[in-house]
Amino acid sequence: MRILCVADHIDPLVYSAGVKSRFADIDFVMSAGDLPMEYLGFISASLNKPVYFVFGNHQLTHLSRFRRWGLESDPERYATPEPATLVNYFGSTYIGGRVRRHNGLFIAGLGGCKRYNRGENQFTERQMFFVMLRMIPALIWNKLVHGRALDILLTHAAPEGINDRPDPTHQGFRIFLWFLRKFRPRYMLHGHIHLYDLNAERVAHYHDTEIINVYDHYVLEFDTPTR
Repeated sequence: MRILCVADHIDPLVYSAGVKSRFADIDFVMSAGDLPMEYLGFISASLNKPVYFVFGNHQLTHLSRFRRWGLESDPERYATPEPATLVNYFGSTYIGGRVRRHNGLFIAGLGGCKRYNRGENQFTERQMFFVMLRMIPALIWNKLVHGRALDILLTHAAPEGINDRPDPTHQGFRIFLWFLRKFRPRYMLHGHIHLYDLNAERVAHYHDTEIINVYDHYVLEFDTPTR
């Protein structure tokens, strides 16, 4: 399976007429935040593949609309025309604070970053813990029924001490480390930390989880998990 991961920067290799041929073998797309929804809409329309995303701490114009319960890429579930129009246009599914299943994979999302100036979509450690809480029943069910809780955790921020930065804006969440120890996803994909040197190290490991900074774009290749 191949996943196109994007975050933080509009990449000319992706936002181009050649995107369909360049990423023809992609199964689906995951966005770790700080990208305009129009960019995700372009990717969805060009590749004709599902796009799952979380919001970061920038590019938040449509955050309040996508936070409405049930606003996903399934327009028939809504009574009002605005959400359906929005989803059809962007072609993307918001998974912030939610657990989803896609082609046998269990994926979940946690958007935003650590609070540094009380801006929108910023959280304290305690607030992020409460966002996690609503996902826990689904994760426990997955573990009991399918033998694993989660395959991919998609976040905007990094975990504390892993791929993060010491300044308040880019510090990672300590509570993410607890989550990784408890639910042991195979991968954690995050953005928020810009890599101006694209040869810089992107990948780290914590217990059973491979943690990848997907700034700009990154193609993740792996075997579909079994029980």
